[in-house]
Amino acid sequence: MVYDVAIIGGGPSGSTLSTLLKKYDPKLNVIVLEREQFPREHVGESQLPPIGSVLDEMGVWDKVEAANFPIKIGATYRWGNTKDLWDFELYPAKQFKDEPRPAKYEGQRKSTAFQVERSIYDEILLDHAASVGVEVRESTKVSEVLKSGDSVSGLRLENGQEILARYYVDCSGGAGLLRRSFNIKIVEPSALRNIAFWDYWVDAEWAFSVGNGGTRVQVMSIGYGWLWFIPIGPTRTSIGLVCPADYFRDCKLTKEELYHQAIREEPLISKLAKGAQSEGDVRGTKDWSYYAESMYGENWFLTGEAAGFADPILAAGLTMAHVGAKELAYTILELDKGNHNPDWLKQQFAQNQTRRVLQHIKFADFWYTANGCFTDVKEFTREIAAEAGLELDANKAFQWLGTGGFIHENLGTGLAGYSLEGVKDTVELLLQEPAELSIAQQNYFQMNLDGAKEERFAIYAKGQILDQACWRKNDQILPKMGMYHVMAQILQLNGELPFVVTQIIRAVRSKGIKNTDHDALQYGLGFLESMVQGGWVIGSTREDLPVLTFDLPKLASGIKYNDDTFVPLT
Repeated sequence: MVYDVAIIGGGPSGSTLSTLLKKYDPKLNVIVLEREQFPREHVGESQLPPIGSVLDEMGVWDKVEAANFPIKIGATYRWGNTKDLWDFELYPAKQFKDEPRPAKYEGQRKSTAFQVERSIYDEILLDHAASVGVEVRESTKVSEVLKSGDSVSGLRLENGQEILARYYVDCSGGAGLLRRSFNIKIVEPSALRNIAFWDYWVDAEWAFSVGNGGTRVQVMSIGYGWLWFIPIGPTRTSIGLVCPADYFRDCKLTKEELYHQAIREEPLISKLAKGAQSEGDVRGTKDWSYYAESMYGENWFLTGEAAGFADPILAAGLTMAHVGAKELAYTILELDKGNHNPDWLKQQFAQNQTRRVLQHIKFADFWYTANGCFTDVKEFTREIAAEAGLELDANKAFQWLGTGGFIHENLGTGLAGYSLEGVKDTVELLLQEPAELSIAQQNYFQMNLDGAKEERFAIYAKGQILDQACWRKNDQILPKMGMYHVMAQILQLNGELPFVVTQIIRAVRSKGIKNTDHDALQYGLGFLESMVQGGWVIGSTREDLPVLTFDLPKLASGIKYNDDTFVPLT
């Protein structure tokens, strides 16, 4: 049986990859080999907004929306040193309109996400792949990977049949069938070693609801870990506990005993679950971060959790699975077109996946530093910061959030996709200490391209990969496009603060990105701060120039103290 692409695993990575391959090149012969028979349960239900655009591109948005999953407009946290609840809003609750469902991928729905029952969600995606011409085989186990050097020469199925293809992709999740077959090592950059337990509940209350199906997930810190509360359907809710593996080993409780004890001890979640019934099947898995040392070979690739996994505190797992699979689909399509150097295409794919999982690991580690029970990772995070010449007080933590490869991940905003005030507020909420901008006391800025080389990096759009100019220093890149390029041009003309401020406002408003001078400056300063933190700009203070006097809002529009009254705080 000879195919163009053979994919091991029919989860979201495999479905996304296969669907987009068929969308952009219907002549391709693509097969998905799934070990299990769908529907099947799977953890990892909370999504982020970037998934919506991928579902729309796949042509499956309407099918997913018709399943009536809850709409995620944000998350409510009790975390760190505060007993207060506070919200991260993907879309402001007060602006969320009550609209009929199913709805189109437009308007407010482009800024929200789903909270999905994975047994239903994954089956929708896999069935959709079959509907566009992908050959899908469920209950089909790959028993052996046939190899020749760094190439896969075939896949032997449990029934003895052999599958041959031009390309092979490991979308088998943590099983990592291809990864293990080639003895590819995994890197575990975090000291965090957590374990997760979860069960599903029927008829739990929602802590918050707005409009037709809008809600927030709940993330509540307890003394030895944290609990998630994720409504995944009108009557079904996922409740899970994450705690250090060492704590579970030392507490001498069964997983069921520890799980139910944690729910009883957390006042908000215990009240939400009071009238509900658990399904009575507490599951468990190790829950620590890793990435594969190699993501590709001569004719094979890894994507999804086969390639890497980041702690679920920021709910990034499904997003990385969908986005990584999309980029791999584009990569395979471009390999066939022959418009780019094959090694460059593969390297760009691997670098993006590695960077993405590392960034989320880095964010997760910082998140845990604010929680007293995770002392090991707190010390580990200090060590990381020390290696970068930082002490992890609140101000330095703010700088650390903005350093490194974060510039590339989201070209639109800087600071890893977070707004300037959003990062600042996050640090202050977590650590309960004030954080200052690095540029707050600086008034002269110079580009620092020492050691930088001009290269090209990949942009994935509409089924094609475009190569875009950038500067590179080690693992960091600075795109020569968008606001980063505008900022570089401004500073190369004149780095004095009055000139920089005037030109930022003029540039941003001329593009119609922001309507007021204040908002334009706030937007542009995010890029300047990220460039300073990444070492692309050197800031200094001159006595003959004024310093920056600019007040950021106390809480960014996407972050606020929770004012819901469902459960009184204790």
